[in-house]
Amino acid sequence: MRVVYLGLGWLLVTIGVIGAFLPVLPTTPFLILAVACFARSSPRLEAWLLDHPKFGRPLRDWREKGAVPRKAKIAAVTMMTASYAIFWFGSSPPFWRAVLVAAIMIAPAIFVVTRPEPGA
Repeated sequence: MRVVYLGLGWLLVTIGVIGAFLPVLPTTPFLILAVACFARSSPRLEAWLLDHPKFGRPLRDWREKGAVPRKAKIAAVTMMTASYAIFWFGSSPPFWRAVLVAAIMIAPAIFVVTRPEPGA
């Protein structure tokens, strides 16, 4: 299992790095998952991510407090809202589908907004 977690960790780091350059792909969630995989496979790589100058602080905040910065919350909810608007106006969905998609998107939005903020 160690090799599986190690490979998955590297895959998630790769996707996270790609997300740093593509505005539609988030970075931090993939790196959070990568840290979890490295925690089960390589303490050295786990420490590398947690001590990273750019991504280390948000990863440690999440691990220690489940904290999400306000800027990230705003970005996440804004992107979800924009995505829903594109879905709504771009496809004119039937009522039941619009409600289902809204419910699916509202649940993670509530989760993100209710997380504590770092330093709070």
